[in-house]
Amino acid sequence: MCGRFVLSSSPQEIEALFGIEGLDPSPPPRYNIAPTQPIIVVTAAPIPEPGANRPPRRAMLARWGFLPGWVKDPKDFPLLINARSETAATKNSFRAAMRHRRVLIPASGFFEWKRQEGRKSQAYFIRPREGGTVAFAGLMETWAEPGGSEIDTAAILTTAANHTIGHIHDRMPVIVGQDDFSRWLDCSGQSPTDVAELLRPAPDTLMEAVPISDRVNKVANSDPGILEPVQPSGTEEPPAAQSDGKGQLPLF
Repeated sequence: MCGRFVLSSSPQEIEALFGIEGLDPSPPPRYNIAPTQPIIVVTAAPIPEPGANRPPRRAMLARWGFLPGWVKDPKDFPLLINARSETAATKNSFRAAMRHRRVLIPASGFFEWKRQEGRKSQAYFIRPREGGTVAFAGLMETWAEPGGSEIDTAAILTTAANHTIGHIHDRMPVIVGQDDFSRWLDCSGQSPTDVAELLRPAPDTLMEAVPISDRVNKVANSDPGILEPVQPSGTEEPPAAQSDGKGQLPLF
């Protein structure tokens, strides 16, 4: 799963990677993004008028915690921060979004906790091995309350963990490569079946897992210091990469 993540990239880096212009407001670095907080999602831009010169994608803010449009009262519905990629196209909660509202979620890495018998869980920061920004595959839905106000909500798609992450947790976010951005976002020309092959574990060499302190456990700790490497508890070391939930916060 993915229950916390980081976006420390500059606005210019995000704009260049995703082909968008003018992030507004300009996002500050965020080192401990948690459920129910606003996150950046990237969507395909509307088809421009003839002769108009517009970027192919746009960015907006959404609440991390997916609410299907048919939900009557969010207090009676679980906050969905992740969606299993293997079943999202057939699940009632995500089926419409998989067909019509696929998004990309910029991230500089994410956190995962390794359970250890007899010891407290060890936190890891899982980040791109070469640095930079990755794109999680996501789904978006706009939920309208009875009074008429609307809220954009989003979830991160997950898949089976690769070798790099599998010793920590059995799931990881789906990471979409830059060459596949347009294909994933094209909800008019690409159906869920057409993009199913993108919902796979990232290459083992893309990410690395860095043990960090338990300061990350508190959402209030959101500074670069929480990413500092530490000696992992116990004697186990993360394996080298090879080439070949429900603890959620209330919405309201």
